[in-house]
Amino acid sequence: MPRIFVARRLAVDPAAVVRGGLPHIEIDQWNEERPIARDELLRRIATADAIVATLSDRIDSELLAAAPGLRVVANHAVGYDNVDIAACTARRVQVCNTPDVLTDATADLTFALILAVARRLREGERILRGGRWHYWAPTMLLGLELRSAVLGVVGYGRIGKAVAARARGFGMEVVWAGGNAPGRISLEDLLSRSDVVSVHCPLTAATRHLIGAPQLALMKRSAILVNTARGPIVDEAALVAALETGTIAGAGLDVFEDEPRVHPGLLGRDEVVLVPHIGSATRATRARMAELALTDAARVLRGERPRNPVNEVLP
Repeated sequence: MPRIFVARRLAVDPAAVVRGGLPHIEIDQWNEERPIARDELLRRIATADAIVATLSDRIDSELLAAAPGLRVVANHAVGYDNVDIAACTARRVQVCNTPDVLTDATADLTFALILAVARRLREGERILRGGRWHYWAPTMLLGLELRSAVLGVVGYGRIGKAVAARARGFGMEVVWAGGNAPGRISLEDLLSRSDVVSVHCPLTAATRHLIGAPQLALMKRSAILVNTARGPIVDEAALVAALETGTIAGAGLDVFEDEPRVHPGLLGRDEVVLVPHIGSATRATRARMAELALTDAARVLRGERPRNPVNEVLP
């Protein structure tokens, strides 16, 4: 009987999804919201044929060696920087992800951050909740008007394009860098022109610290940086320094360089809005992500090609 290990509590019941297409299967689940400890993961993966992993589960040579029968890693995410793809391919372990389904949810959250920073919502709420709002004033909490402002999208894939569509609805001009879409400009040009810079590229060796001190120095002093992609794309220490010196005006972050740790220099700043990696956190989206990951795991265990392969594994 094949065995699947589910590394976290999901928005759906794994058995209800998997057993419809693979009735004879053993399901072992770490049914908690906190991540499983590494030693416990290695112990429970030892006899697994499949794993539904999350971004905090490192799938590397050590784990593959501990799970000699592993056939498929179904990553509960679009990104897969937690998975050593080369090591999996060398061991003929199929890797899958969950693309497409979280585009709108992440784009919505991105625009929520843009609006929150542009209109100084964190500062306003703090003043109100602290009992310090005593009168209305024409010059109180003046923010950035989005109509006619320039949005620069770094990484013009599905999510980047969805954010751009929302921005156009607010009357923003959109420019983009990265990818192969016609009309792209250089990153340097984008940074210097944009009032809002929104990061949507994948995390790779080439994009780690893509936005660092030299890039932040190119931005307008009135500009906002938003990151809902992967934390290490932005050099957090450089971002803190840029905020402290007024090099840029503010930031909205859903992801962090060393999650769940957040650079302490970001925590007390009114011009920074922080949320805990909730870009895809709608009930419908998280359910679809879980269903995709579980269904592809079952397909591979049945000897079928997954719908969302990341690597190519020879038969």
